[in-house]
Amino acid sequence: MKSSFLSDFKAFAMRGNVIDMAVGVVIGAAFGKIVSSIVADIIMPPIGLLVGGVNFTDLKLVLKPAEMVDGVEKAAVTLNYGNFLQVSFDFLIIAFSIFLFVRLINKFLIKKEEPAPAPSAPVPSDEVKLLTEIRDLLKKDEKV
Repeated sequence: MKSSFLSDFKAFAMRGNVIDMAVGVVIGAAFGKIVSSIVADIIMPPIGLLVGGVNFTDLKLVLKPAEMVDGVEKAAVTLNYGNFLQVSFDFLIIAFSIFLFVRLINKFLIKKEEPAPAPSAPVPSDEVKLLTEIRDLLKKDEKV
C-alpha cells in the first residue's frame, strides 16, 4: 500500500502541468517582490510627498492608546489602514504588470491569422463541360 501511495504521488508530482505550475509560482513570487519594491521604493514616496509627506504604512487609527499597567507597557490597539492601502496599491500594480506581461507574451505567441482566400468557383465535371459545349453549339446553330 505504501509503495502504491508513493508511486501515485510521484506520478502526480512529475506531471508536466504540476511542474509548470511550480515554476510559475516561484517566478511569480520573485516578480511580485520586484514589483513590490518598485511600488514601495519608487512609486509611493512621490505620492506620499504629494499628499503632504505621509508614509502610507504609518497611517493608523488608534482604538485604544498604549498604557502602563504595573510597570509593563501594554501596546496600543490600532487599525492599520495605511498598511492596507499600501498592500492594495501593491496588488493593483502587480496585477497590472502581470496583465501587461501576459499581453506582450500573447502578442509574440499568437500570430495573426491571415484571412482564408475566397473559395474559387468549383471546377465542373467532364460531363458538365460536355453538356455546356453542346448547349453552346446548339445556340450557335439556332442563330444561323
